[in-house]
Amino acid sequence: MNKPLVKIVLIDDHALFRQGLRFLLIQEPEFTVIGEAANGVDGVALITTCQPDIVLLDLDMPDINGLQTLIRISEVCPELPVLILTISENAADLQKCLSLGAKGYVLKNADTSFLINAIRRIMAGDKVLSPDMVSHLVEELHPAESVDRLNALSALTRREVEVLHYIARGISNKAIAAKLSLSENTIKVHVQNILKKLNLRSRVQAAVFANQYSQELPNKL
Repeated sequence: MNKPLVKIVLIDDHALFRQGLRFLLIQEPEFTVIGEAANGVDGVALITTCQPDIVLLDLDMPDINGLQTLIRISEVCPELPVLILTISENAADLQKCLSLGAKGYVLKNADTSFLINAIRRIMAGDKVLSPDMVSHLVEELHPAESVDRLNALSALTRREVEVLHYIARGISNKAIAAKLSLSENTIKVHVQNILKKLNLRSRVQAAVFANQYSQELPNKL
């Protein structure tokens, strides 16, 4: 029995870009583009009627921008994965999008193979960032502080290290709880302890830190 197609909606104000993106996506046998919108208002309306599996959303659009559109999407379809596809390399835009629930942030200059794989990974439950954007977030971690955090990793319990591993993949607290057969509140406590022990401000920083040092700490992550 064939797997159901991944239904995609594109929201971008540039018609030529949408056409090119549609062409690239439908070359993949598991993808289908079920709708396009040139602005956030029409995009949200389209989502409510088409019920896609994932949305590819631009940030710089007229009327309501991508961030405002993301907020509206989270209100009408809170479980719908949204992949931001943008030219913005602004770390503040990235952090805001992630805080609003975006599952991915990919630059428009990314290779086609990276974008295709990003969609697949998001549909599998991961979060995906363009490598350049990860480096922007890493820059927020002061080198001296990073050394301290490396040392602080030894203070994490085995369970906290396991939770950190899932955070690095962008897995939600609810999904982590299911994977570890624990309550969501227990996972929240573990996350709070991780942030406190590593002196980090957010899950985003924890994910960046974990990914940055995954090769140096193969026995810990």
